[in-house]
Amino acid sequence: MHTGSPASIQGGLPFNKNFTPGHEYMGTVAALGPDVDEFTIGERISVEIHAGCSQCKRCRQGMYTSCLNYGKPEKGHRANGFTTDGGFAEYAVNHINTLARVPDTMSDAEATLVVTAGTSMYGLTELGGLVAGESVVVIGPGPIGLLAVAVAKALGASPVILTGTRNRRLAIGKELGADRVININDEDAVEVVKQLTGGIGADYVVECAGNEATINQAIHMTNRGGKICLAAFPHDPVTMDIAYLVKNNIYAYGIRGEGRSATRRAMALMAEKRFDATKIHTHTFPLADLPTALRYARERVDDAIKVVVTNPKASSIASAAAE
Repeated sequence: MHTGSPASIQGGLPFNKNFTPGHEYMGTVAALGPDVDEFTIGERISVEIHAGCSQCKRCRQGMYTSCLNYGKPEKGHRANGFTTDGGFAEYAVNHINTLARVPDTMSDAEATLVVTAGTSMYGLTELGGLVAGESVVVIGPGPIGLLAVAVAKALGASPVILTGTRNRRLAIGKELGADRVININDEDAVEVVKQLTGGIGADYVVECAGNEATINQAIHMTNRGGKICLAAFPHDPVTMDIAYLVKNNIYAYGIRGEGRSATRRAMALMAEKRFDATKIHTHTFPLADLPTALRYARERVDDAIKVVVTNPKASSIASAAAE
């Protein structure tokens, strides 16, 4: 909204280029391209954000969120709401590879959260290799952090620990499965994690705050040979205790988005009610009130976490398309 990053349109900032933002969304199929028979008009679908070029090394590995042609729509890459038009519209065109059916038991609002859960799934399982019984710490109770707690718990991680500064969000983390929450204003997160893990530290730390202090906390609360998933975008360069990381054989990896079809696995967990993602949905606004919705999300008005924007015409659009 202010600096353009991480959006990039036509190789530069998105401003004044007729760009439609809107990152994570679902919708109802209103029309189909030639030879598309996998979906029918009127079906509800969740849209995975990234469609890779399908030809580079990373895409062929299923790592299309790391597409080597990222930001080049002429090569086939799409990142809805970042490099190509997104979901703040009545209609959006999406690649068939990015669509997943929404179960009848799932509301529209819940379906908008599938990609958030898929990002957490990608970091923990597809890239992290999490298996049941391993310990997980999540730093930062934002949308991805809170659903990382839910996904980790659903997959059998133990214990699952959440750190942050906002008690209301920490309480939501407890509801989503955190065995222990730590308000870092009141307790030393590294010491508490060490105490809860027999003095050795956690197997996995998912860093979702993106500042120098929390990144160094992540390094010092991870056990030897453990893994740190860096899920946030720091605004400024960070000085890290690399020596500690190297001496203790700690693996650090960044994630961007939800590769290797992680959203479909997240959808399966949500469809089975393994966790209730709607606990992070705090506010809803119609599309006509988009500026207000953006302000709530950006400024965290009323401690907004996930703000959902609805299209009041969706039902009529779906009905008309089905006739």
